[in-house]
Amino acid sequence: MTLDPERLGESKADLAETLRTLRKRAGLSQVRLAKRCNVSQSKISKIETAEITPSLIDVELILRALEAPEELVTEIAVLARLANTEWQPIRSSWRRGLEKRQAELATLEAEAKKLRLFLPAMITGLLATPEYIRASLEYSPGDVAKTVARKLERQAVLYDTTKHFTFLLTEQAVRWAAIPPPAMAVQIDRLASLSHLPNIRIGLIPMGTVISRGPMNTFTVYDDRLATVETFTGRTVFRDSRDIAEHLEVFKQYEEQARFGDTARSLLQEWASLYR
Repeated sequence: MTLDPERLGESKADLAETLRTLRKRAGLSQVRLAKRCNVSQSKISKIETAEITPSLIDVELILRALEAPEELVTEIAVLARLANTEWQPIRSSWRRGLEKRQAELATLEAEAKKLRLFLPAMITGLLATPEYIRASLEYSPGDVAKTVARKLERQAVLYDTTKHFTFLLTEQAVRWAAIPPPAMAVQIDRLASLSHLPNIRIGLIPMGTVISRGPMNTFTVYDDRLATVETFTGRTVFRDSRDIAEHLEVFKQYEEQARFGDTARSLLQEWASLYR
């Protein structure tokens, strides 16, 4: 089964219906199935009505309890993985208003304690100056002023010392000239300044660093429960523990090659001076 974005929205309902049908075929009530799985009956009910999305572990427990054949287990596991993946097209964000998207991101950031951001192309809004943010929204419709304001409001989370941030940026991401040279120098200085905060680690990957795995896309991992991947046309949200683990492993590989602390600040000073 291929990852078809159009199917992602349907897979949750498909999974719920499939599990409900299998339980009925097995002649089990929700109560009896819940006992076999050592979960509550209400959880089984919510899974079967698509009120909640079961994890792959939940699905495996249910299928084992129903003694489903191996070929069916494999097929439903793929469906479960799709159900734990969400495609969010950028046009949908435009229709709802980009400032609403900022509120959603603020909620994710408020709920997480450890955030890891890999930035291979540009600087994220959390680290950006107002001028850089405005430039990054040049091709976005709607009220840009409101979105800029919301992005700047989100930056307050950086000063919450109960949270820990690791930002990994390639040299291209830092030096990509989204704004005129004097403003780029100020933007790069801001990165150096934020790197002094006790709960923020800013790592740089300079050009020439030997890493066999190419930087394919921007991604963020919130604790170990959620990963988001961004493209030109939208973002994919992963809740499957295996997808999250794979992104954490990729992040670790880049982190091991990144420069932090005074070494990173020296690089930032050098790059800022090139724009002055």
